[in-house]
Amino acid sequence: MIRRILFFLAAAAATLAACTDDDGDFTTSSAAMLTFSTDTVKLDTVFTTVGSRTYDFWVYNRSGHGLRLSNVRLEHGNQTGFRVNVDGTYLDNTLGSQVSGLEVRSGDSLRVFVELTAPRNGLAEPLLIQDRLLFSLESGRQQHVTLWGHAWDAIITDSLTVSNDTLIDTATPIVIMRGLRVDSAATLTLRATTLYFHSKAGIDVYGTLLTDSVLLRGDRLDHLFPYLPYDRVSGQWRGLRFYPSSYDNRLVATEIRNAEDALLVDSAQLLTNRQRLYMERCVVHSSSGHGLQARNAWVGLLGCQFSNAGGDCLAFHGGAVAIDSCTVAQFNVLGTGRGAALRFTNYSGDYPCPLQQMLITNTIVTGYDDDVVMGQTLEGDSVTPFAYHFEHSLMRTPALEDTVNCRDIIWETKDDSIQGEKHFRLIDSYNMLYDFHLDSLSTAHGMGCY
Repeated sequence: MIRRILFFLAAAAATLAACTDDDGDFTTSSAAMLTFSTDTVKLDTVFTTVGSRTYDFWVYNRSGHGLRLSNVRLEHGNQTGFRVNVDGTYLDNTLGSQVSGLEVRSGDSLRVFVELTAPRNGLAEPLLIQDRLLFSLESGRQQHVTLWGHAWDAIITDSLTVSNDTLIDTATPIVIMRGLRVDSAATLTLRATTLYFHSKAGIDVYGTLLTDSVLLRGDRLDHLFPYLPYDRVSGQWRGLRFYPSSYDNRLVATEIRNAEDALLVDSAQLLTNRQRLYMERCVVHSSSGHGLQARNAWVGLLGCQFSNAGGDCLAFHGGAVAIDSCTVAQFNVLGTGRGAALRFTNYSGDYPCPLQQMLITNTIVTGYDDDVVMGQTLEGDSVTPFAYHFEHSLMRTPALEDTVNCRDIIWETKDDSIQGEKHFRLIDSYNMLYDFHLDSLSTAHGMGCY
């Protein structure tokens, strides 16, 4: 009996489907039109000759009748660099960048995919590129969706090795796809320029790096979410590494953002007459690993900002370090955790690494956690030097009773009325927007890099 009922239900469903089949219900009425999920596809800025990510939109038929499309085509053909796929059919340039004979049944839809690889334009600034995707109906009506984006000329290089003293001084963006290496006998000077690094690319310095008025960042110009550009997201490229043969590196007015480990300084012989790294008026922001990690190195920092690291904003394992008028702010919210704002030790791994000097003056060290300053010594080691001196600074850590090496210190706690993010003009963790200039109510005026 049950089997007989199921049979009749199946037969009834088949009959109903046959009665509602709209195979022949196509209209040429000019009143019947398509509906689009958007009237404009806005692509992010792209570098010329480099393909964009894929964007998409939907085409709906809500007219109550089937619609036939005479063709779908790009208004400017293959002249603008847009590439379009309509529901699995590519608009082939050899056929006039169009496709013909598509049908959209009542209640059905098409998905359209759009990419852009723009030709070089010879301009210093991004160029607006526009086209229209035209949908011509069998009725003679024509509808369109606007395609809109910007293309920017850049110097694209797969990998670059600097073997002789070299100056790069250009306003044209430089995109590094695989990496940049500075050989041990060479000095690379970057001045008033921007370098964009592809995923996993970075700078390996065996010689010397000098920078002035430089931006180093990832090469993605698009958005992770509509409100969040990739430029605010950490881990977009590898960062800089200074190898044991590298000395006399000097970075001035340089911004390094959205790297993995932004700056790594390998262990080397500690020389009193040769500094490994000096940084002045620099910003190191939003790294997925460490902001700056140095081992047994002489490092000087003046008027710099180190902020929002997945690892430590600053980490020094031995060596000699002088930090003056810097802002070290650990407000990272991405990833599974965050390191300290400042970490300093007299060991590296399981081995002693003398901290000959850790001098901090006029500096702000704060963050979300109750304690963001981690001074650590090798367990059971009372011989290896662990020398520090803090003066006229704000530090978010339990107060030390060392009045010899800690002078004029504001020991910040979570119970202070002005503490953590309240010191600064803007801490917007949702939109990843930060302004580390001091708020007028901050108790740290006279300290930090601003």
